[in-house]
Amino acid sequence: MNTADLISPDLKTVLRRMKLSPILDTLPERLALARQQKMAHQDFLLLVLSDEAARRDSLATSLRVQRARLDPAMQLELWDSTAQVTYDQTLWQELVSLRFLERHAHLIIVGPVGVGKTFLAHALGHIACRHGCSVSAVRADKMLKTLKHSRLDNSYEVELRKFLAVDLLICDDFALDSMDAMESRDAHEIITERHRAGSMIFTSNRGPDEWLAMFADPMRAQSAIDRLTGNAYDLVIEGESYRQRLKTRLSGQPARTRSARKDADSSINASTG
Repeated sequence: MNTADLISPDLKTVLRRMKLSPILDTLPERLALARQQKMAHQDFLLLVLSDEAARRDSLATSLRVQRARLDPAMQLELWDSTAQVTYDQTLWQELVSLRFLERHAHLIIVGPVGVGKTFLAHALGHIACRHGCSVSAVRADKMLKTLKHSRLDNSYEVELRKFLAVDLLICDDFALDSMDAMESRDAHEIITERHRAGSMIFTSNRGPDEWLAMFADPMRAQSAIDRLTGNAYDLVIEGESYRQRLKTRLSGQPARTRSARKDADSSINASTG
């Protein structure tokens, strides 16, 4: 008899009422496995429910990644370990552990154009999503422009709350351009409100010592920068442009060797284990 035939209409109805109908996709195979291994009822139930729990966890992670607007191509296991860039590997392993999130500490990633700052920031965002954290990734200019425009329709508090409420805010290309008075106030507000309350990752071509000149208000700038840098890790990246490797991968040419993939896999397994 086909294993699928053993699933009665009544069982299907009950599973659907309990919103467990996805179990039906793998239930025939699980029934066959249970029969072959003479599995105890409790073990069989655990196996089936574990399948559903894993499916829901995966779906929840995918939804968090979508809401965060993380780049799906910028995940740690996709990093090209042969890239000619250098940064503190010991510090990176500490960051991948996400212990800085538990302490509400911050991260400032600094380096020249194209060395992979955004990639590494988004990679940490993906790991955070897998661990159940809420994340928001946004370019600094877009974030400040959104807040400026929100004042026109009285939605400022709503938009500001979106940047304050998440567990991890990734702000890309911070201090790339000079900020006007309103943008300086908003940047100050976000940094001071999230200080000790939620972690932030900033990527920038400029070091924090150069940010002061990019604010319109030196006092607000000093206040925000002091708070941020006093509780932040600094990851400095140097080397050749990483973007060319991303272009190579998108064009369909192999971007990594088998050994490089193995190294990257070992890194993600060690960091999430």
